[in-house]
Amino acid sequence: MSARAVGLLLGFAADRVLGDPQHLHPVAGFGNAAAALERRLYADSRPRGAAHTAALVGAAMVVGVVAERAARNPVAQAVATAVVAWTVLGGRSLEREALAVDALLRAGDLPAARERLTHLVGRDTSALEESEVARAVVESVAENTSDAVVAPLLWGAVAGMPGLLGYRAANTLDAMVGHHNHRYERFGWAAARFDDLINLPGSRIAGAATLLASPGTARSAAKAWRRDAAAHPSPNAGVVEATFAGALGIRLGGTNRYYGSRLEHRSVMGDGRAVRPEDIGRAARLARRVGIIGAVVSASGALLVARRT
Repeated sequence: MSARAVGLLLGFAADRVLGDPQHLHPVAGFGNAAAALERRLYADSRPRGAAHTAALVGAAMVVGVVAERAARNPVAQAVATAVVAWTVLGGRSLEREALAVDALLRAGDLPAARERLTHLVGRDTSALEESEVARAVVESVAENTSDAVVAPLLWGAVAGMPGLLGYRAANTLDAMVGHHNHRYERFGWAAARFDDLINLPGSRIAGAATLLASPGTARSAAKAWRRDAAAHPSPNAGVVEATFAGALGIRLGGTNRYYGSRLEHRSVMGDGRAVRPEDIGRAARLARRVGIIGAVVSASGALLVARRT
């Protein structure tokens, strides 16, 4: 087996067991660097935003190249890849946050559940009813299973440590500046579009993995993908949210309220009932299976890359 394939599987296992690093997380350090560079480069222009994105993603990939060259034997390469993958992946922490909201809902503490939900979504949660809190959690679990698990593993399979770090840098920048508001509409355009581009393969693999992970409802999931995914404002989130809706027999989508009184009306995905709190645990278990399939597919891809090179 290639060192890269072994490293990806070990990194995935470390994320499942340990979750995110608790102290000195490299992604937090990257975020601080990105914010500092933004203060120097910011202007209400697409070229400035593109320069910001290119500089930071490029720097992350250079770190990956240096790390790969420093690992001079297969054991060192596997260990280094595992460590990088562990710091990049976020599946276990996503599950913990989702289940924390679930526990608060089951305890009847809706205000605390609304507050904890802000760890997962950027929308205004202050007035959400129980079913809307549950819907937001399931939508976040679906989208981030692709963004925080399947997609980075795929880029790790194709491009090793530079792929893992470059992907996480781009995804983090999208979360920081890829917003539709007065400050970032132009400056964040490049980060948002680049994130859309690099997530195209991961979201499709995650959608296919959802079908495999839910054989009893795969037909409903496939139907929702074909019919509903394209109506979502994101070309990638729509795929995984639609397939999760079909697989779980629920409806996702609807009206979301964001801070600043901005409303976003999203098309409904799936033919099932409205989301209930008990669906959070079902979505977390489905996401876990999708992540495992994504890890196996990525390791297999890494082996194919190794054989060709």
